[in-house]
Amino acid sequence: MRAALSTDRGADAPAAVRARFPRSGRAGRMRRMRRPPKRPEGRPPKPRDGRAPGAPPARGQRPHGEPGRSPRKADARLPAAAATPRGQAAPPEAGAEPPRPGAGAGSGAFWIYGQHAVLAALANPRRKPRRLLATAEAEATLRERFTGPWRVTPERAERSRFATFLPEDAVHQGIALLAEPLAPVGLDEAIAASDGPVLLLDQVTDPRNVGAVLRAAAAFGAACVVLQDRHAPPETGALARAASGTLDMVPVVREVNLSRAILALQKAGFWVLGLAGEGRRTLAEAMPRDRRVALVLGAEDSGLRRLQREHCDELVRLPMAEGVDSLNVAAAAAVALYEVVRR
Repeated sequence: MRAALSTDRGADAPAAVRARFPRSGRAGRMRRMRRPPKRPEGRPPKPRDGRAPGAPPARGQRPHGEPGRSPRKADARLPAAAATPRGQAAPPEAGAEPPRPGAGAGSGAFWIYGQHAVLAALANPRRKPRRLLATAEAEATLRERFTGPWRVTPERAERSRFATFLPEDAVHQGIALLAEPLAPVGLDEAIAASDGPVLLLDQVTDPRNVGAVLRAAAAFGAACVVLQDRHAPPETGALARAASGTLDMVPVVREVNLSRAILALQKAGFWVLGLAGEGRRTLAEAMPRDRRVALVLGAEDSGLRRLQREHCDELVRLPMAEGVDSLNVAAAAAVALYEVVRR
């Protein structure tokens, strides 16, 4: 019998051994492992984490056997899901504080700074202001020059605070307005609201140049400035500061395809002139007498691109002294607009 026990106790063991030791072998060991341990009757099972029966789960844990996310992650999502129907924005919490400087108040909100830029933004009914910070001196000046209505209450701030949310070289004059970008303007809407000329900028990406062009457009009564959507700067504080308030005066039209915008203007009766140094005639010589004019200006480094050149009715140049190849795009826009409106 001892010799028999020392051999394999599986399926090859003698029948007598298997009958006397029914739990021998691998199958028997597996059955013993699956059998739950005995415990006295009436005593509840002890949780695996060692807590007393009935005690709440530890922080960061969920009750044993409960499916889903951990309580910490689930609790963070429950209020929004329970209080807000799907597809709707969650309502603001009662007593919520206004946005922190630089934090933004919505999609694309940015800081406009400087007296002229802030005054124009406050006076523009299309602009949505969120927060206004001003020093004591700047607020006094603002109240003298702005007659309202006030859509945002000025908040007193020390001058040193502006350095925490504005660029280091920002000339803010002690005043800054957190505002949303302007809603898009359609080309048809812009040319119907004004009989002035139209400016189209072909991949002019410097916000300061675009701001300076807007100042020239406002000075000479342009109907709008057309930008290519993907190759033009967005509304920023630097652009608004360079425009000196005219960002809220001149409509800015953003088009996906500048060539199609040129064709739309031609169908509307415009004569489209592209400014290029190799133009055979000057702008003054090519100026039409019987229709509105649209001017297309390219970037300083590359000028007008091929498609824009091909779609223009004519390429013209500005008369310049020998040895000067080109002007800054904003200076060229100002000279060209003056030539157009003086007729």
